[in-house]
Amino acid sequence: MPTIETEAPGGAAPLAPPRQAFIERSHQRSEALGLKRHEKSGFDPLVRSDLNLARERNQRLYTHAAPVMQLLYEQIVNTESMIVLTDAQGTILHAVGDDSFLARAHRVALAPGENWAEHAKGTNAIGTALFEEAPTLVHGGEHFMHANSFLTCSASPIFDPRGNMLGVLDVTGDHRGYHQHTMGLVRMSARMIENHWLSDDYNNRLRLHFHTRPEFIGTLLEGILVVSPEGRLLGANRAALDQLGMSGAELRVRSLSSLFGTTPAAIYDHFRMPLSPPMQLSLPTGQTLFVSARFDWPSRPVVAGLHAATDTVDMPGAREPAPAVPAADAVADVALDATGAQRFSGLQYLRTGDPQLETVIQKVKRVLDRGIPLLVLGETGTGKELLARAVHHDSNRARQPFVAVNCASIPESLIEAELFGYEEGAFTGARRKGAPGRLVQANGGTLFLDEIGDMPLPLQARLLRALQERSVTPLGSTKSIAVDIAVIGATHRNLREMIAAQTFREDLYYRLNGLALRLPALRERTDIEAIVRRILQAERPQDTPELSPQVLAMFRRYQWPGNIRQLANVLRTAAVMSAGERLVTTAHLSDDFLEDIQRVVGVLTPPPAPAPMPAWPAYEAAPALPAPPPVAFATAEPATARTLGQAEIDMIRNTLDAVGGNISLASKQLGISRNTIYRKLRWNT
Repeated sequence: MPTIETEAPGGAAPLAPPRQAFIERSHQRSEALGLKRHEKSGFDPLVRSDLNLARERNQRLYTHAAPVMQLLYEQIVNTESMIVLTDAQGTILHAVGDDSFLARAHRVALAPGENWAEHAKGTNAIGTALFEEAPTLVHGGEHFMHANSFLTCSASPIFDPRGNMLGVLDVTGDHRGYHQHTMGLVRMSARMIENHWLSDDYNNRLRLHFHTRPEFIGTLLEGILVVSPEGRLLGANRAALDQLGMSGAELRVRSLSSLFGTTPAAIYDHFRMPLSPPMQLSLPTGQTLFVSARFDWPSRPVVAGLHAATDTVDMPGAREPAPAVPAADAVADVALDATGAQRFSGLQYLRTGDPQLETVIQKVKRVLDRGIPLLVLGETGTGKELLARAVHHDSNRARQPFVAVNCASIPESLIEAELFGYEEGAFTGARRKGAPGRLVQANGGTLFLDEIGDMPLPLQARLLRALQERSVTPLGSTKSIAVDIAVIGATHRNLREMIAAQTFREDLYYRLNGLALRLPALRERTDIEAIVRRILQAERPQDTPELSPQVLAMFRRYQWPGNIRQLANVLRTAAVMSAGERLVTTAHLSDDFLEDIQRVVGVLTPPPAPAPMPAWPAYEAAPALPAPPPVAFATAEPATARTLGQAEIDMIRNTLDAVGGNISLASKQLGISRNTIYRKLRWNT
């Protein structure tokens, strides 16, 4: 988007030609409107009722703009300046600034209720930014009305994700105190408001944050795209449009597949684990972008494998369809939004054909939105938070916050303040303005208490009281805050045994346990092949490999103590190690995993196979030779032009080159230990 300020104003220096032409055009429009340069700025404010009505219509804009305006004011305080927010018609809704300058501005009608569009005040940053739909600087005598020539104004329009004008953010000060960085601050602040609006509009949608340089992800320079479950592009911020070189209308006729050559399913699966690295995606022009993803439903969905008519995120290219869902269930799994339109179902997304998981989903559907608390039981890594997020997404609370608290990861001394919040000065180290607490943050939405069995016993009584009374009293406060939350608890512990041992309150157990749901361990499930396909497709969407028969047999026999989380990590390493190859073999699996299998293989008995397949070769004791164990497993695999062992070494060396020889960073990228890297390089020197 163009910015109408090609050169900083200064003294009597002439304007740069583009800027001069821009100011002259605005002056011509002002004259055509019948305005006079020497007339005084007339007062024509809205009556209080009309101003209140305008503020009500723009309450959402102010909600997003107020904290940004406060932050901006802290940067310019005591500079004889003020910050102004207007609606899309140029009416000033709110203003904040130095008292002395606010009084001066009021004398030229720069105050709430006044209209500063060009038709009312001639050339000025607010009105001209509205007309040009671009960030605008108007300094001193460039104002059409001489009465405003003591001002210097920097304004930036604010747009919604579809490109509609919401209003204008402006910083106005004394022209003698002009600073060239003011416009940059205003533009950045306007983008912050736009990004907040976008996140609020699409808090239950997949949002892609991208830039050509990964270090800029998470900054105001990042582009943000909103993607529907079907892969349609719903909206974008200005940084995204600038980087893509598109208008909002051009963007909305594109899809995720046509723009980046990928699918929502691949995005979800890549970011299924915390701290997943950015994806590298290419535009049709060949330009590479680093992409991160944020989505509040469902998180890390590696267990998906849907194939119902209502499912819009099934993996493309899956070699075998997932079990079909009966038509009646398919209809029941379609959720309706506030307009009655169909939207994606998080619970439907979890259905894979596994009978035990199907039973869990059917139970959840029966109690959804009935005010019944859920207690999710299961081993670590089975997807308890994933189920909780899916329940939230399908509930009437879907557009409200989903707040997850891991009770085992917060120090005992801090968990009370983390849950209930605190007032300023409540304890040493407390934030200056206090903090609201997770229960208040979840108001209207869903609170997910993960590892509830690890909550300290004294805190359990306070949590019980808060849930029963539906109110929270922050630390250091005497005032209660009403909260309306749905509660989902989860634990891998046996709470009944803890009750017997008096380490968990029985009354809290029954308050949380409206319906207990037990998620099966991965070794108990029948859908491991569907999960494997989905993970590999996410890691290598362009050339998705398959498991060799030997590896598939190993996976079926292995007990998977870390469940789906462990499987995902094993396959991530395998996908990297097998780059350029069609099959994932034992040579592509990490040493730690293979050694673990060697330790347990003697006590495993192969289950009856559903269909004949190549036998899994027995593991023999390794001879006393310095040969790495993985190479021995590769003897039955198809031959390649170079040995698989050499391909593995080449991959390690290439990664080390890419990270400048940093062993720790290379081990994280490859998913193997530092000792494994040292050992393999030592064997092959």
